[in-house]
Amino acid sequence: MKKNERNLDRDRLDFGDGKIGSLFRALFFPTLIAMIFTSALTVIDGIFVGHGVGACGIASVNIVAPVYMLGTGIGLMFGVGASVIAGIRMSEGNIKTARIVMTQAIAVGSLLMAVICGVCLLFPRHIVGLLGASIILETDAIHYLLWMLPGILFLCVQYVGMMLIRLDGSPRYAMWIQVVVAALNIVLDWYFIFPLHMGVMGAAIATSIANVAGGLTALAYFPLFGDRLRFYRLKLSVTSLLLTLRNTGYMAKIGFATMLTELAMGVMMFTGNRMFLSILDEDGVAAFAVVCYLFPVVFSIGNAVAQSAQPIISYNHGAGRHDRVRRALCLSLQAALVSGLFVTFFLAAGAETIATLFLPVGSKAWSLTVSGLPRFAVCGVFFAVNIAFIGYWQSIEHATRSTLLTLLRGVILLVPCFMLLPHMAGVAGLWFAIPLAEALTCGVITVMWLGDRGDNTNKANWSNKANKTNKTNRTNKD
Repeated sequence: MKKNERNLDRDRLDFGDGKIGSLFRALFFPTLIAMIFTSALTVIDGIFVGHGVGACGIASVNIVAPVYMLGTGIGLMFGVGASVIAGIRMSEGNIKTARIVMTQAIAVGSLLMAVICGVCLLFPRHIVGLLGASIILETDAIHYLLWMLPGILFLCVQYVGMMLIRLDGSPRYAMWIQVVVAALNIVLDWYFIFPLHMGVMGAAIATSIANVAGGLTALAYFPLFGDRLRFYRLKLSVTSLLLTLRNTGYMAKIGFATMLTELAMGVMMFTGNRMFLSILDEDGVAAFAVVCYLFPVVFSIGNAVAQSAQPIISYNHGAGRHDRVRRALCLSLQAALVSGLFVTFFLAAGAETIATLFLPVGSKAWSLTVSGLPRFAVCGVFFAVNIAFIGYWQSIEHATRSTLLTLLRGVILLVPCFMLLPHMAGVAGLWFAIPLAEALTCGVITVMWLGDRGDNTNKANWSNKANKTNKTNRTNKD
């Protein structure tokens, strides 16, 4: 049986000549469904921990969450970087180099994540202490960290693999990876937390088992179903290892903004945990933890837009089809605006219902969540647009710009907003810190984009004048 005959579910996406709208929809809806399932997993995990363990349990999980974000960030960094480079090479017809890039990304990403897991395993108490765990939260935080670590390595592999699977023309396969992982995690979460009464340790074990399944499923795609992208045997000579370091360094440079987006969520959690703890004690951390469980929903919808546009933009950028790049960007911005408005309305209108899902009605943490969610919800539109633009600049290899903007929204503006707004606006300032940082970043992006358009217009006018002058000179000579 021929390869294409045995792989009847392949989506057969033509990034070079297919209609931009059709390509975007073919990528966006499977990616969005997958992201929604992953977000649902995060929310349901929080609900189970909140009701099965209590406010301290949900706060402990939130303390350790930045380590999980680091694993996701490394996977997305190498996944996006490899997808951009491999997409450009594929547009040039260089399939061998694309396969080498893919293999290097998975190998080096896994090795880096293994080292990080080893450090966390050796020094768990120091890690949770650095992340801001109080004495009350320390024991649960350590249990969650230790049992979560085995799955983080496979989580990294899963995210690298899914980005490349979409590039290979199989977004539905990538979607099913996340759907199955989410469903498995939810079932195991319920079983370990409620019937077995394993607390936060049970939640961590469930997450690890699901992530191992996801990583193995992603790896299985390339030898079994891969079309143009398959594993390539890497050489172990000194020259080959140096080339691998060079290539993965460039991947990391391109994808670093995506990793920073994940790390920025870690910074958000770390800074927010400390500020909420200092002003509102453990109940404040529990209320902020609900936002941290919901933030992946905001992130996943915006990221679905950026990830869907990325292979289209990268491929056509490599082929020099700039008109198609512009159309893909415009479509992604339209999708980002609609998605962001939906997120803002959903979180603001459903604040009381959402808080009830996580925390006992009438508790102090519940009251803080109900009053804070509508304020936090303002960030939805700004965040979606910011991620769409950052993804665009990554896709056309403007790594420095995308990295600087990610630092701006996730660290440079966010930390001062968290530190200063509570002194200016009280408790409300804690909730408005994230929206303000996103809004300011959106303003900077707008200025940069308008500047780019002005430069392009000036270049076009100069080119037209030069052409007219050349024609006039030729006519005079004639």
